[in-house]
Amino acid sequence: MRKIFALIKESLGSGEGTDYTTIGVRRAIVLLSIPMVLEMGMEALFALVDIFFVTKLGEVATATVGLTETMMVPVYSIAWGLGMGATAVVARRTGEKNKEGARESAAQSFLIALVIGLILALPAVIFAPQLLVAIGAEQEVQDVALPYARLMLASNLIVMLLFAINAVFRGAGNAGMALRTLALANGINIVLDPLLIFGVGFFPELGVFGAAVATCTGRTIGVLFQLYHLFRADGPFAVRLKDLVPVWNILAGIIKVSLGGIGQFMIASMSWVFLVRVVASFGTVAVAGYMVAFRIIIVTLLPSWGMANAAATLVGQNLGAGQPDRAQRSAWLCGHYNMFFMMAVMLFFWTTAPWIVSFFDQSAEADAIAIQALRIVSLGYFFYGYGMVLAQALNGAGDSITPIWLNVICFWIVEIPLAYFLAKTFGWGPLGVFASIAISESLLAVLCAIIFQRGKWKLVKV
Repeated sequence: MRKIFALIKESLGSGEGTDYTTIGVRRAIVLLSIPMVLEMGMEALFALVDIFFVTKLGEVATATVGLTETMMVPVYSIAWGLGMGATAVVARRTGEKNKEGARESAAQSFLIALVIGLILALPAVIFAPQLLVAIGAEQEVQDVALPYARLMLASNLIVMLLFAINAVFRGAGNAGMALRTLALANGINIVLDPLLIFGVGFFPELGVFGAAVATCTGRTIGVLFQLYHLFRADGPFAVRLKDLVPVWNILAGIIKVSLGGIGQFMIASMSWVFLVRVVASFGTVAVAGYMVAFRIIIVTLLPSWGMANAAATLVGQNLGAGQPDRAQRSAWLCGHYNMFFMMAVMLFFWTTAPWIVSFFDQSAEADAIAIQALRIVSLGYFFYGYGMVLAQALNGAGDSITPIWLNVICFWIVEIPLAYFLAKTFGWGPLGVFASIAISESLLAVLCAIIFQRGKWKLVKV
């Protein structure tokens, strides 16, 4: 037991001085995956806490949060994609033992996130009313959602910085720093949510808008914490102001991988937006139930993304150290561990879905849809446990183009038509959407495994 606690303590440290390319593969996976899984768990908690309190305000408020999050999916896609590029390049330089190159890559990643975040924030705030109409919000939802949506969309800059800088720390193997950032941001959000939503004590009662204020405040403080550690002179990177001058060859390397990552998430997110649009055609109750299920599913998927991020870091660093076989073994082991976890989650959903959904205050009709979504979508978890790890391993190697084509096939050619066909033509309603998700995600995992096993990603230069 003492050894286990010592291992956990080591994994939650700074990660500085640990060479993940020379220690045992299983030990490297454990040391990286513990903070990364916890980090993604914090992301999941962010979503779950908001929806837990907001559901107490009614289905209109729940739909407000859900539809706004759907509008922000493209922003998250860009942030995740940029994070892939930052992780891949920083991990490769770290594996090469090139500290100067790692610092320059970190600085250029920050610069890209800053510019993109500014570009995304202003137009989204201006056109928030039109975006709500486009996403299918009914009039009663639009009236409540506009202030909430505007503030959340204004935080696009903060979202970009939060994701990109955490990706930089992960690429360097300093996953503990990324975890501490989200723990700080999430802790503030958890405290402020009930205070601002319900007006506890001297805090104003802001309703659903209070959830946006709490989230943005927590994330902003988290970014300030990141910047302190990114720029401090005795920090792992010690970025200086002169490092923020554009270095075009480094920018090109990060952008090359990031574009592939952005493409992957944009393809997936656009299909997700279409699925929400199909569900919205069955009414606000259907949207509310679906959004509750979606938040619960995130709780399980984001920790699994932590394991996938560990695979990406290990693949990138081992390729930088000239050890492609070790990189491949690391990814497969991460996939095995993730599959066992996802199977446990699937069994948990099937046996306890009504109990889980009961924690959210909504109608029996919305509860029924949420339960159905949890059970049907989780049927694909066996395959998805491998798929998400292997796809991220390809990204960690710098091959972000192959997953784009796999996403096009699985989400646009299979998932979207299948969802519409099952929901509308066959008359399955929301059930058809849930079934299409399980089928397309399973197909994606199988294709990722085939491509990864071929090994062409070992030759990619970053």
